[in-house]
Amino acid sequence: MAFSNPSQEDIKKILTNAKRIAVVGLSDDPGRTSYQVSREMQKAGYEIIPVNPKVNEVLGVEALSSLKELKGHVDIVNVFRRSEHLPEVAEEAAQIDADVFWAQLDLRNEEAAQTATNAGMTVIMDRCIKVEHAILT
Repeated sequence: MAFSNPSQEDIKKILTNAKRIAVVGLSDDPGRTSYQVSREMQKAGYEIIPVNPKVNEVLGVEALSSLKELKGHVDIVNVFRRSEHLPEVAEEAAQIDADVFWAQLDLRNEEAAQTATNAGMTVIMDRCIKVEHAILT
């Protein structure tokens, strides 16, 4: 069965209730989309946790090398990695018991969606969290 995103109403509920977002692939370069999107979500009141082994800090927050280093619950794992990397990120997200696996615009992978769904996560793919937040909240 092919993947399909939740309804706009369900996405709105997710964005309304979420507080902590782990951003996998968050760059410390202000010119990168991951930085711009995460900065806007941080300004909107979300706690942003950078997950990128190649940076020390992003948006004033110490970066983690992997999701496994995360302390406490995370509501959304927002992914800025190429589609072929989504299955391994979904596996890590399942191990930390995240609520939502969110792959950014133009990112889609059926295997990752199945892994995340099997782990009980809501899956959103090929959608920009910043755009959805602007439209829905």
